[in-house]
Amino acid sequence: MATAPALFVSHGSPMFAVEPGRLGPQLEAIGRTLEGVRAIVVVSPHWQTRGLRVMAATQPSTVHDFGGFPEPLYRLRYDAPGAPDVADEVIAALRDAGLDATRDDVHGRDHGAWVPMMHLRPQADIPVLQVSLPQDADAAFAFRLGRALAPLRARGVMLVGSGSLTHNLYELRGDVRDPEYAQQFEDWVRAAVERGDTDAIVDYRRLAPHAARAHPTEEHFLPLPFALGAAGDDAPRWIDGGMTYATLSMGSCGWGLDRAA
Repeated sequence: MATAPALFVSHGSPMFAVEPGRLGPQLEAIGRTLEGVRAIVVVSPHWQTRGLRVMAATQPSTVHDFGGFPEPLYRLRYDAPGAPDVADEVIAALRDAGLDATRDDVHGRDHGAWVPMMHLRPQADIPVLQVSLPQDADAAFAFRLGRALAPLRARGVMLVGSGSLTHNLYELRGDVRDPEYAQQFEDWVRAAVERGDTDAIVDYRRLAPHAARAHPTEEHFLPLPFALGAAGDDAPRWIDGGMTYATLSMGSCGWGLDRAA
């Protein structure tokens, strides 16, 4: 069995489901290489809990956890099966790393999971489950979480951190006079990822230019250190997703993509 990839994907807004832009076709191309993947585990900022929880539903529902968007978005469904057996493997791996976790047999997939999956694997034929993001998580914890689950990749489990490389939604409501700050932040993150500078990514809040502006709150950034922790020694492949709404970066990155089978 081939080692499954690790991936950080910027899902931007729910509109990405119907507006693929530059990133969507690139995810589709990656998705066509996943025949050796037996399950996909997603960490999304839209499922935050007091402790770690692992989705164990046999057929998770599609959760439309957003408001004020065009009506067709609310009719979309992503009907990939769940994987209770893989959920048990996830819990065991977390406990081996000293992280306690609880099965959740009810929670459905939020849009941080199903929106990018509609491009990555539109056939919905690979089981997709989620691990929650603790409410008190920071970048160091997210990296540790990825490290804890990294051994599952050798068992055919793809690990996906789904967030947004920049995520200042306040600025989407009006004109931004200096949108270049978002590109400067993306450029800094890309350089750190490509040189394998884990310490810089974990300490991005202090080191990166415009970090607090790019992420007024941290939850949409944390899937990146999660994916970086899951990557191990694999070399990164940056995926240029472009910039939507002037300041919402769709930049993404994959590890182990060349080994996907």
